[in-house]
Amino acid sequence: MSIRSANAMPLATSGKKEYGLEYFLKGALAGGLCCGVTHGAVCPVDVVKTRMQLDSVKYNKGMIGGFKTVIAEEGVGALATGLGPTAVGYFIQGWFKFGGVEFFKIQAVNSLGEQGGWDNRTSIYLGSAAAAETIADIFLCPLEAVRIRLVSEPTYGGGSLPGAAAALVKENGIIGGFYSGFIPMLFKQVPYTMAKFVVQGKAAEAICTSMSIDQANMSGATTMGVALSSGVVAGVVAAIISHPADTLLSKVNKAGAGGSGGMMSRLSNIAGEIGIVNLCTVGLGARCVMIGTLTAGQFAIFDSVMGALGASKYHFHDPSSDKH
Repeated sequence: MSIRSANAMPLATSGKKEYGLEYFLKGALAGGLCCGVTHGAVCPVDVVKTRMQLDSVKYNKGMIGGFKTVIAEEGVGALATGLGPTAVGYFIQGWFKFGGVEFFKIQAVNSLGEQGGWDNRTSIYLGSAAAAETIADIFLCPLEAVRIRLVSEPTYGGGSLPGAAAALVKENGIIGGFYSGFIPMLFKQVPYTMAKFVVQGKAAEAICTSMSIDQANMSGATTMGVALSSGVVAGVVAAIISHPADTLLSKVNKAGAGGSGGMMSRLSNIAGEIGIVNLCTVGLGARCVMIGTLTAGQFAIFDSVMGALGASKYHFHDPSSDKH
């Protein structure tokens, strides 16, 4: 890899491949599409999972039982509750998350050099994911607050994205309405994203090494297979790590949850009411299914869209292996 500058934009290059502004924009678009499509597709699972977290007494028969309860009481259409804010919110989040990870990852390699990047790839994944997700959550949090409120109260604000958003602001103000769940969202999303990218990267490396596959020159079918299999592993691990914060996020956006004090006071009250075991386990099975499927789909769609856009995802490379 050589490092050079063009128009004040440092470009990481590997062979004939260059990674500059055009690459980052393609990565952001691919990230937006992969997150918006996958989160929209698993919206029914997310509705049931959120209901289980909000009312574990009523929804106490597992994910299948939860589906039956929602359909029996509200009809099949209820499973699409919050689809609008889900698709829009996660498109925006995916734009900054996947695009940001690629940007920060490549800037780190520009700074450290290819060997330094390879030797420190785990730390680079962790730092890039944390930075990108923090930025993405600033844009995601308002839409996630609207989604959760609509799932708990389907007719809130007329049941629409604009109506529910306007009602939240009117009742609680911008900060209270849109960002009361920002801290638990960070505790949920940042560890989740850090685990997702690190585990997926390691799993993909392990798969390719065991099958003697060159990650930089995989066929479309091989890319899809590696992305799906490594994505499932990454999704389940990330779901388990981030589940307690996910439960808190669902609870804090429910009307009246945790009392009427400040955000940290409400979160503390909610955690005390739920208990540590329930905080870590209620809805976990549904979330592992949802996130495992979702994450596998995200990496597969991301790689496919990047290929369709004529871009090739940057992979860490050990330059010392070229000498053997």
